[in-house]
Amino acid sequence: MIDIIDFEYNGEMLGFTRFYTFKDFKIEVGGDDGKNRKIVENKKIDIFLSPEKTRTKDFMHSRDSGLNQVLCELARKNDIVIGFNFNDVLKSKNRSVILGKMMQNVALCRKYKVKMVILSGAKDRYELRSTKDLASFGRVMGMTPGEAKKALNFERKKV
Repeated sequence: MIDIIDFEYNGEMLGFTRFYTFKDFKIEVGGDDGKNRKIVENKKIDIFLSPEKTRTKDFMHSRDSGLNQVLCELARKNDIVIGFNFNDVLKSKNRSVILGKMMQNVALCRKYKVKMVILSGAKDRYELRSTKDLASFGRVMGMTPGEAKKALNFERKKV
């Protein structure tokens, strides 16, 4: 199992086999609809991280989670993985809204067979979480136990 973090770490492994940093992958963070579309159309991107992060207003009858069926189809076709960052929930002032949007994104990823990855996104050693914590986070978002385990065993693209 791997974790992707935002600093260099050589300490206790917490159940992981390897830690990667954000620099090891081509990661893009979500934004408005145009930016999200450009991200999933680019085949060089490894991980599309937190499409729900910059979304503020929801629609009348649904959440604006940053993903839709068109973006999911493009992500699957271009082999782009949707990333769920635990640090976004940890540092958020409005956790319930962020979790709701992540849950909707998990449902879309499952429906359109898009690969998912769970990462802690820790910026220091105090924000690190164990494999069981991140797997539980995946379960809270609506992943099955198998999907949560698979989301922690992410492999980078072979270029």
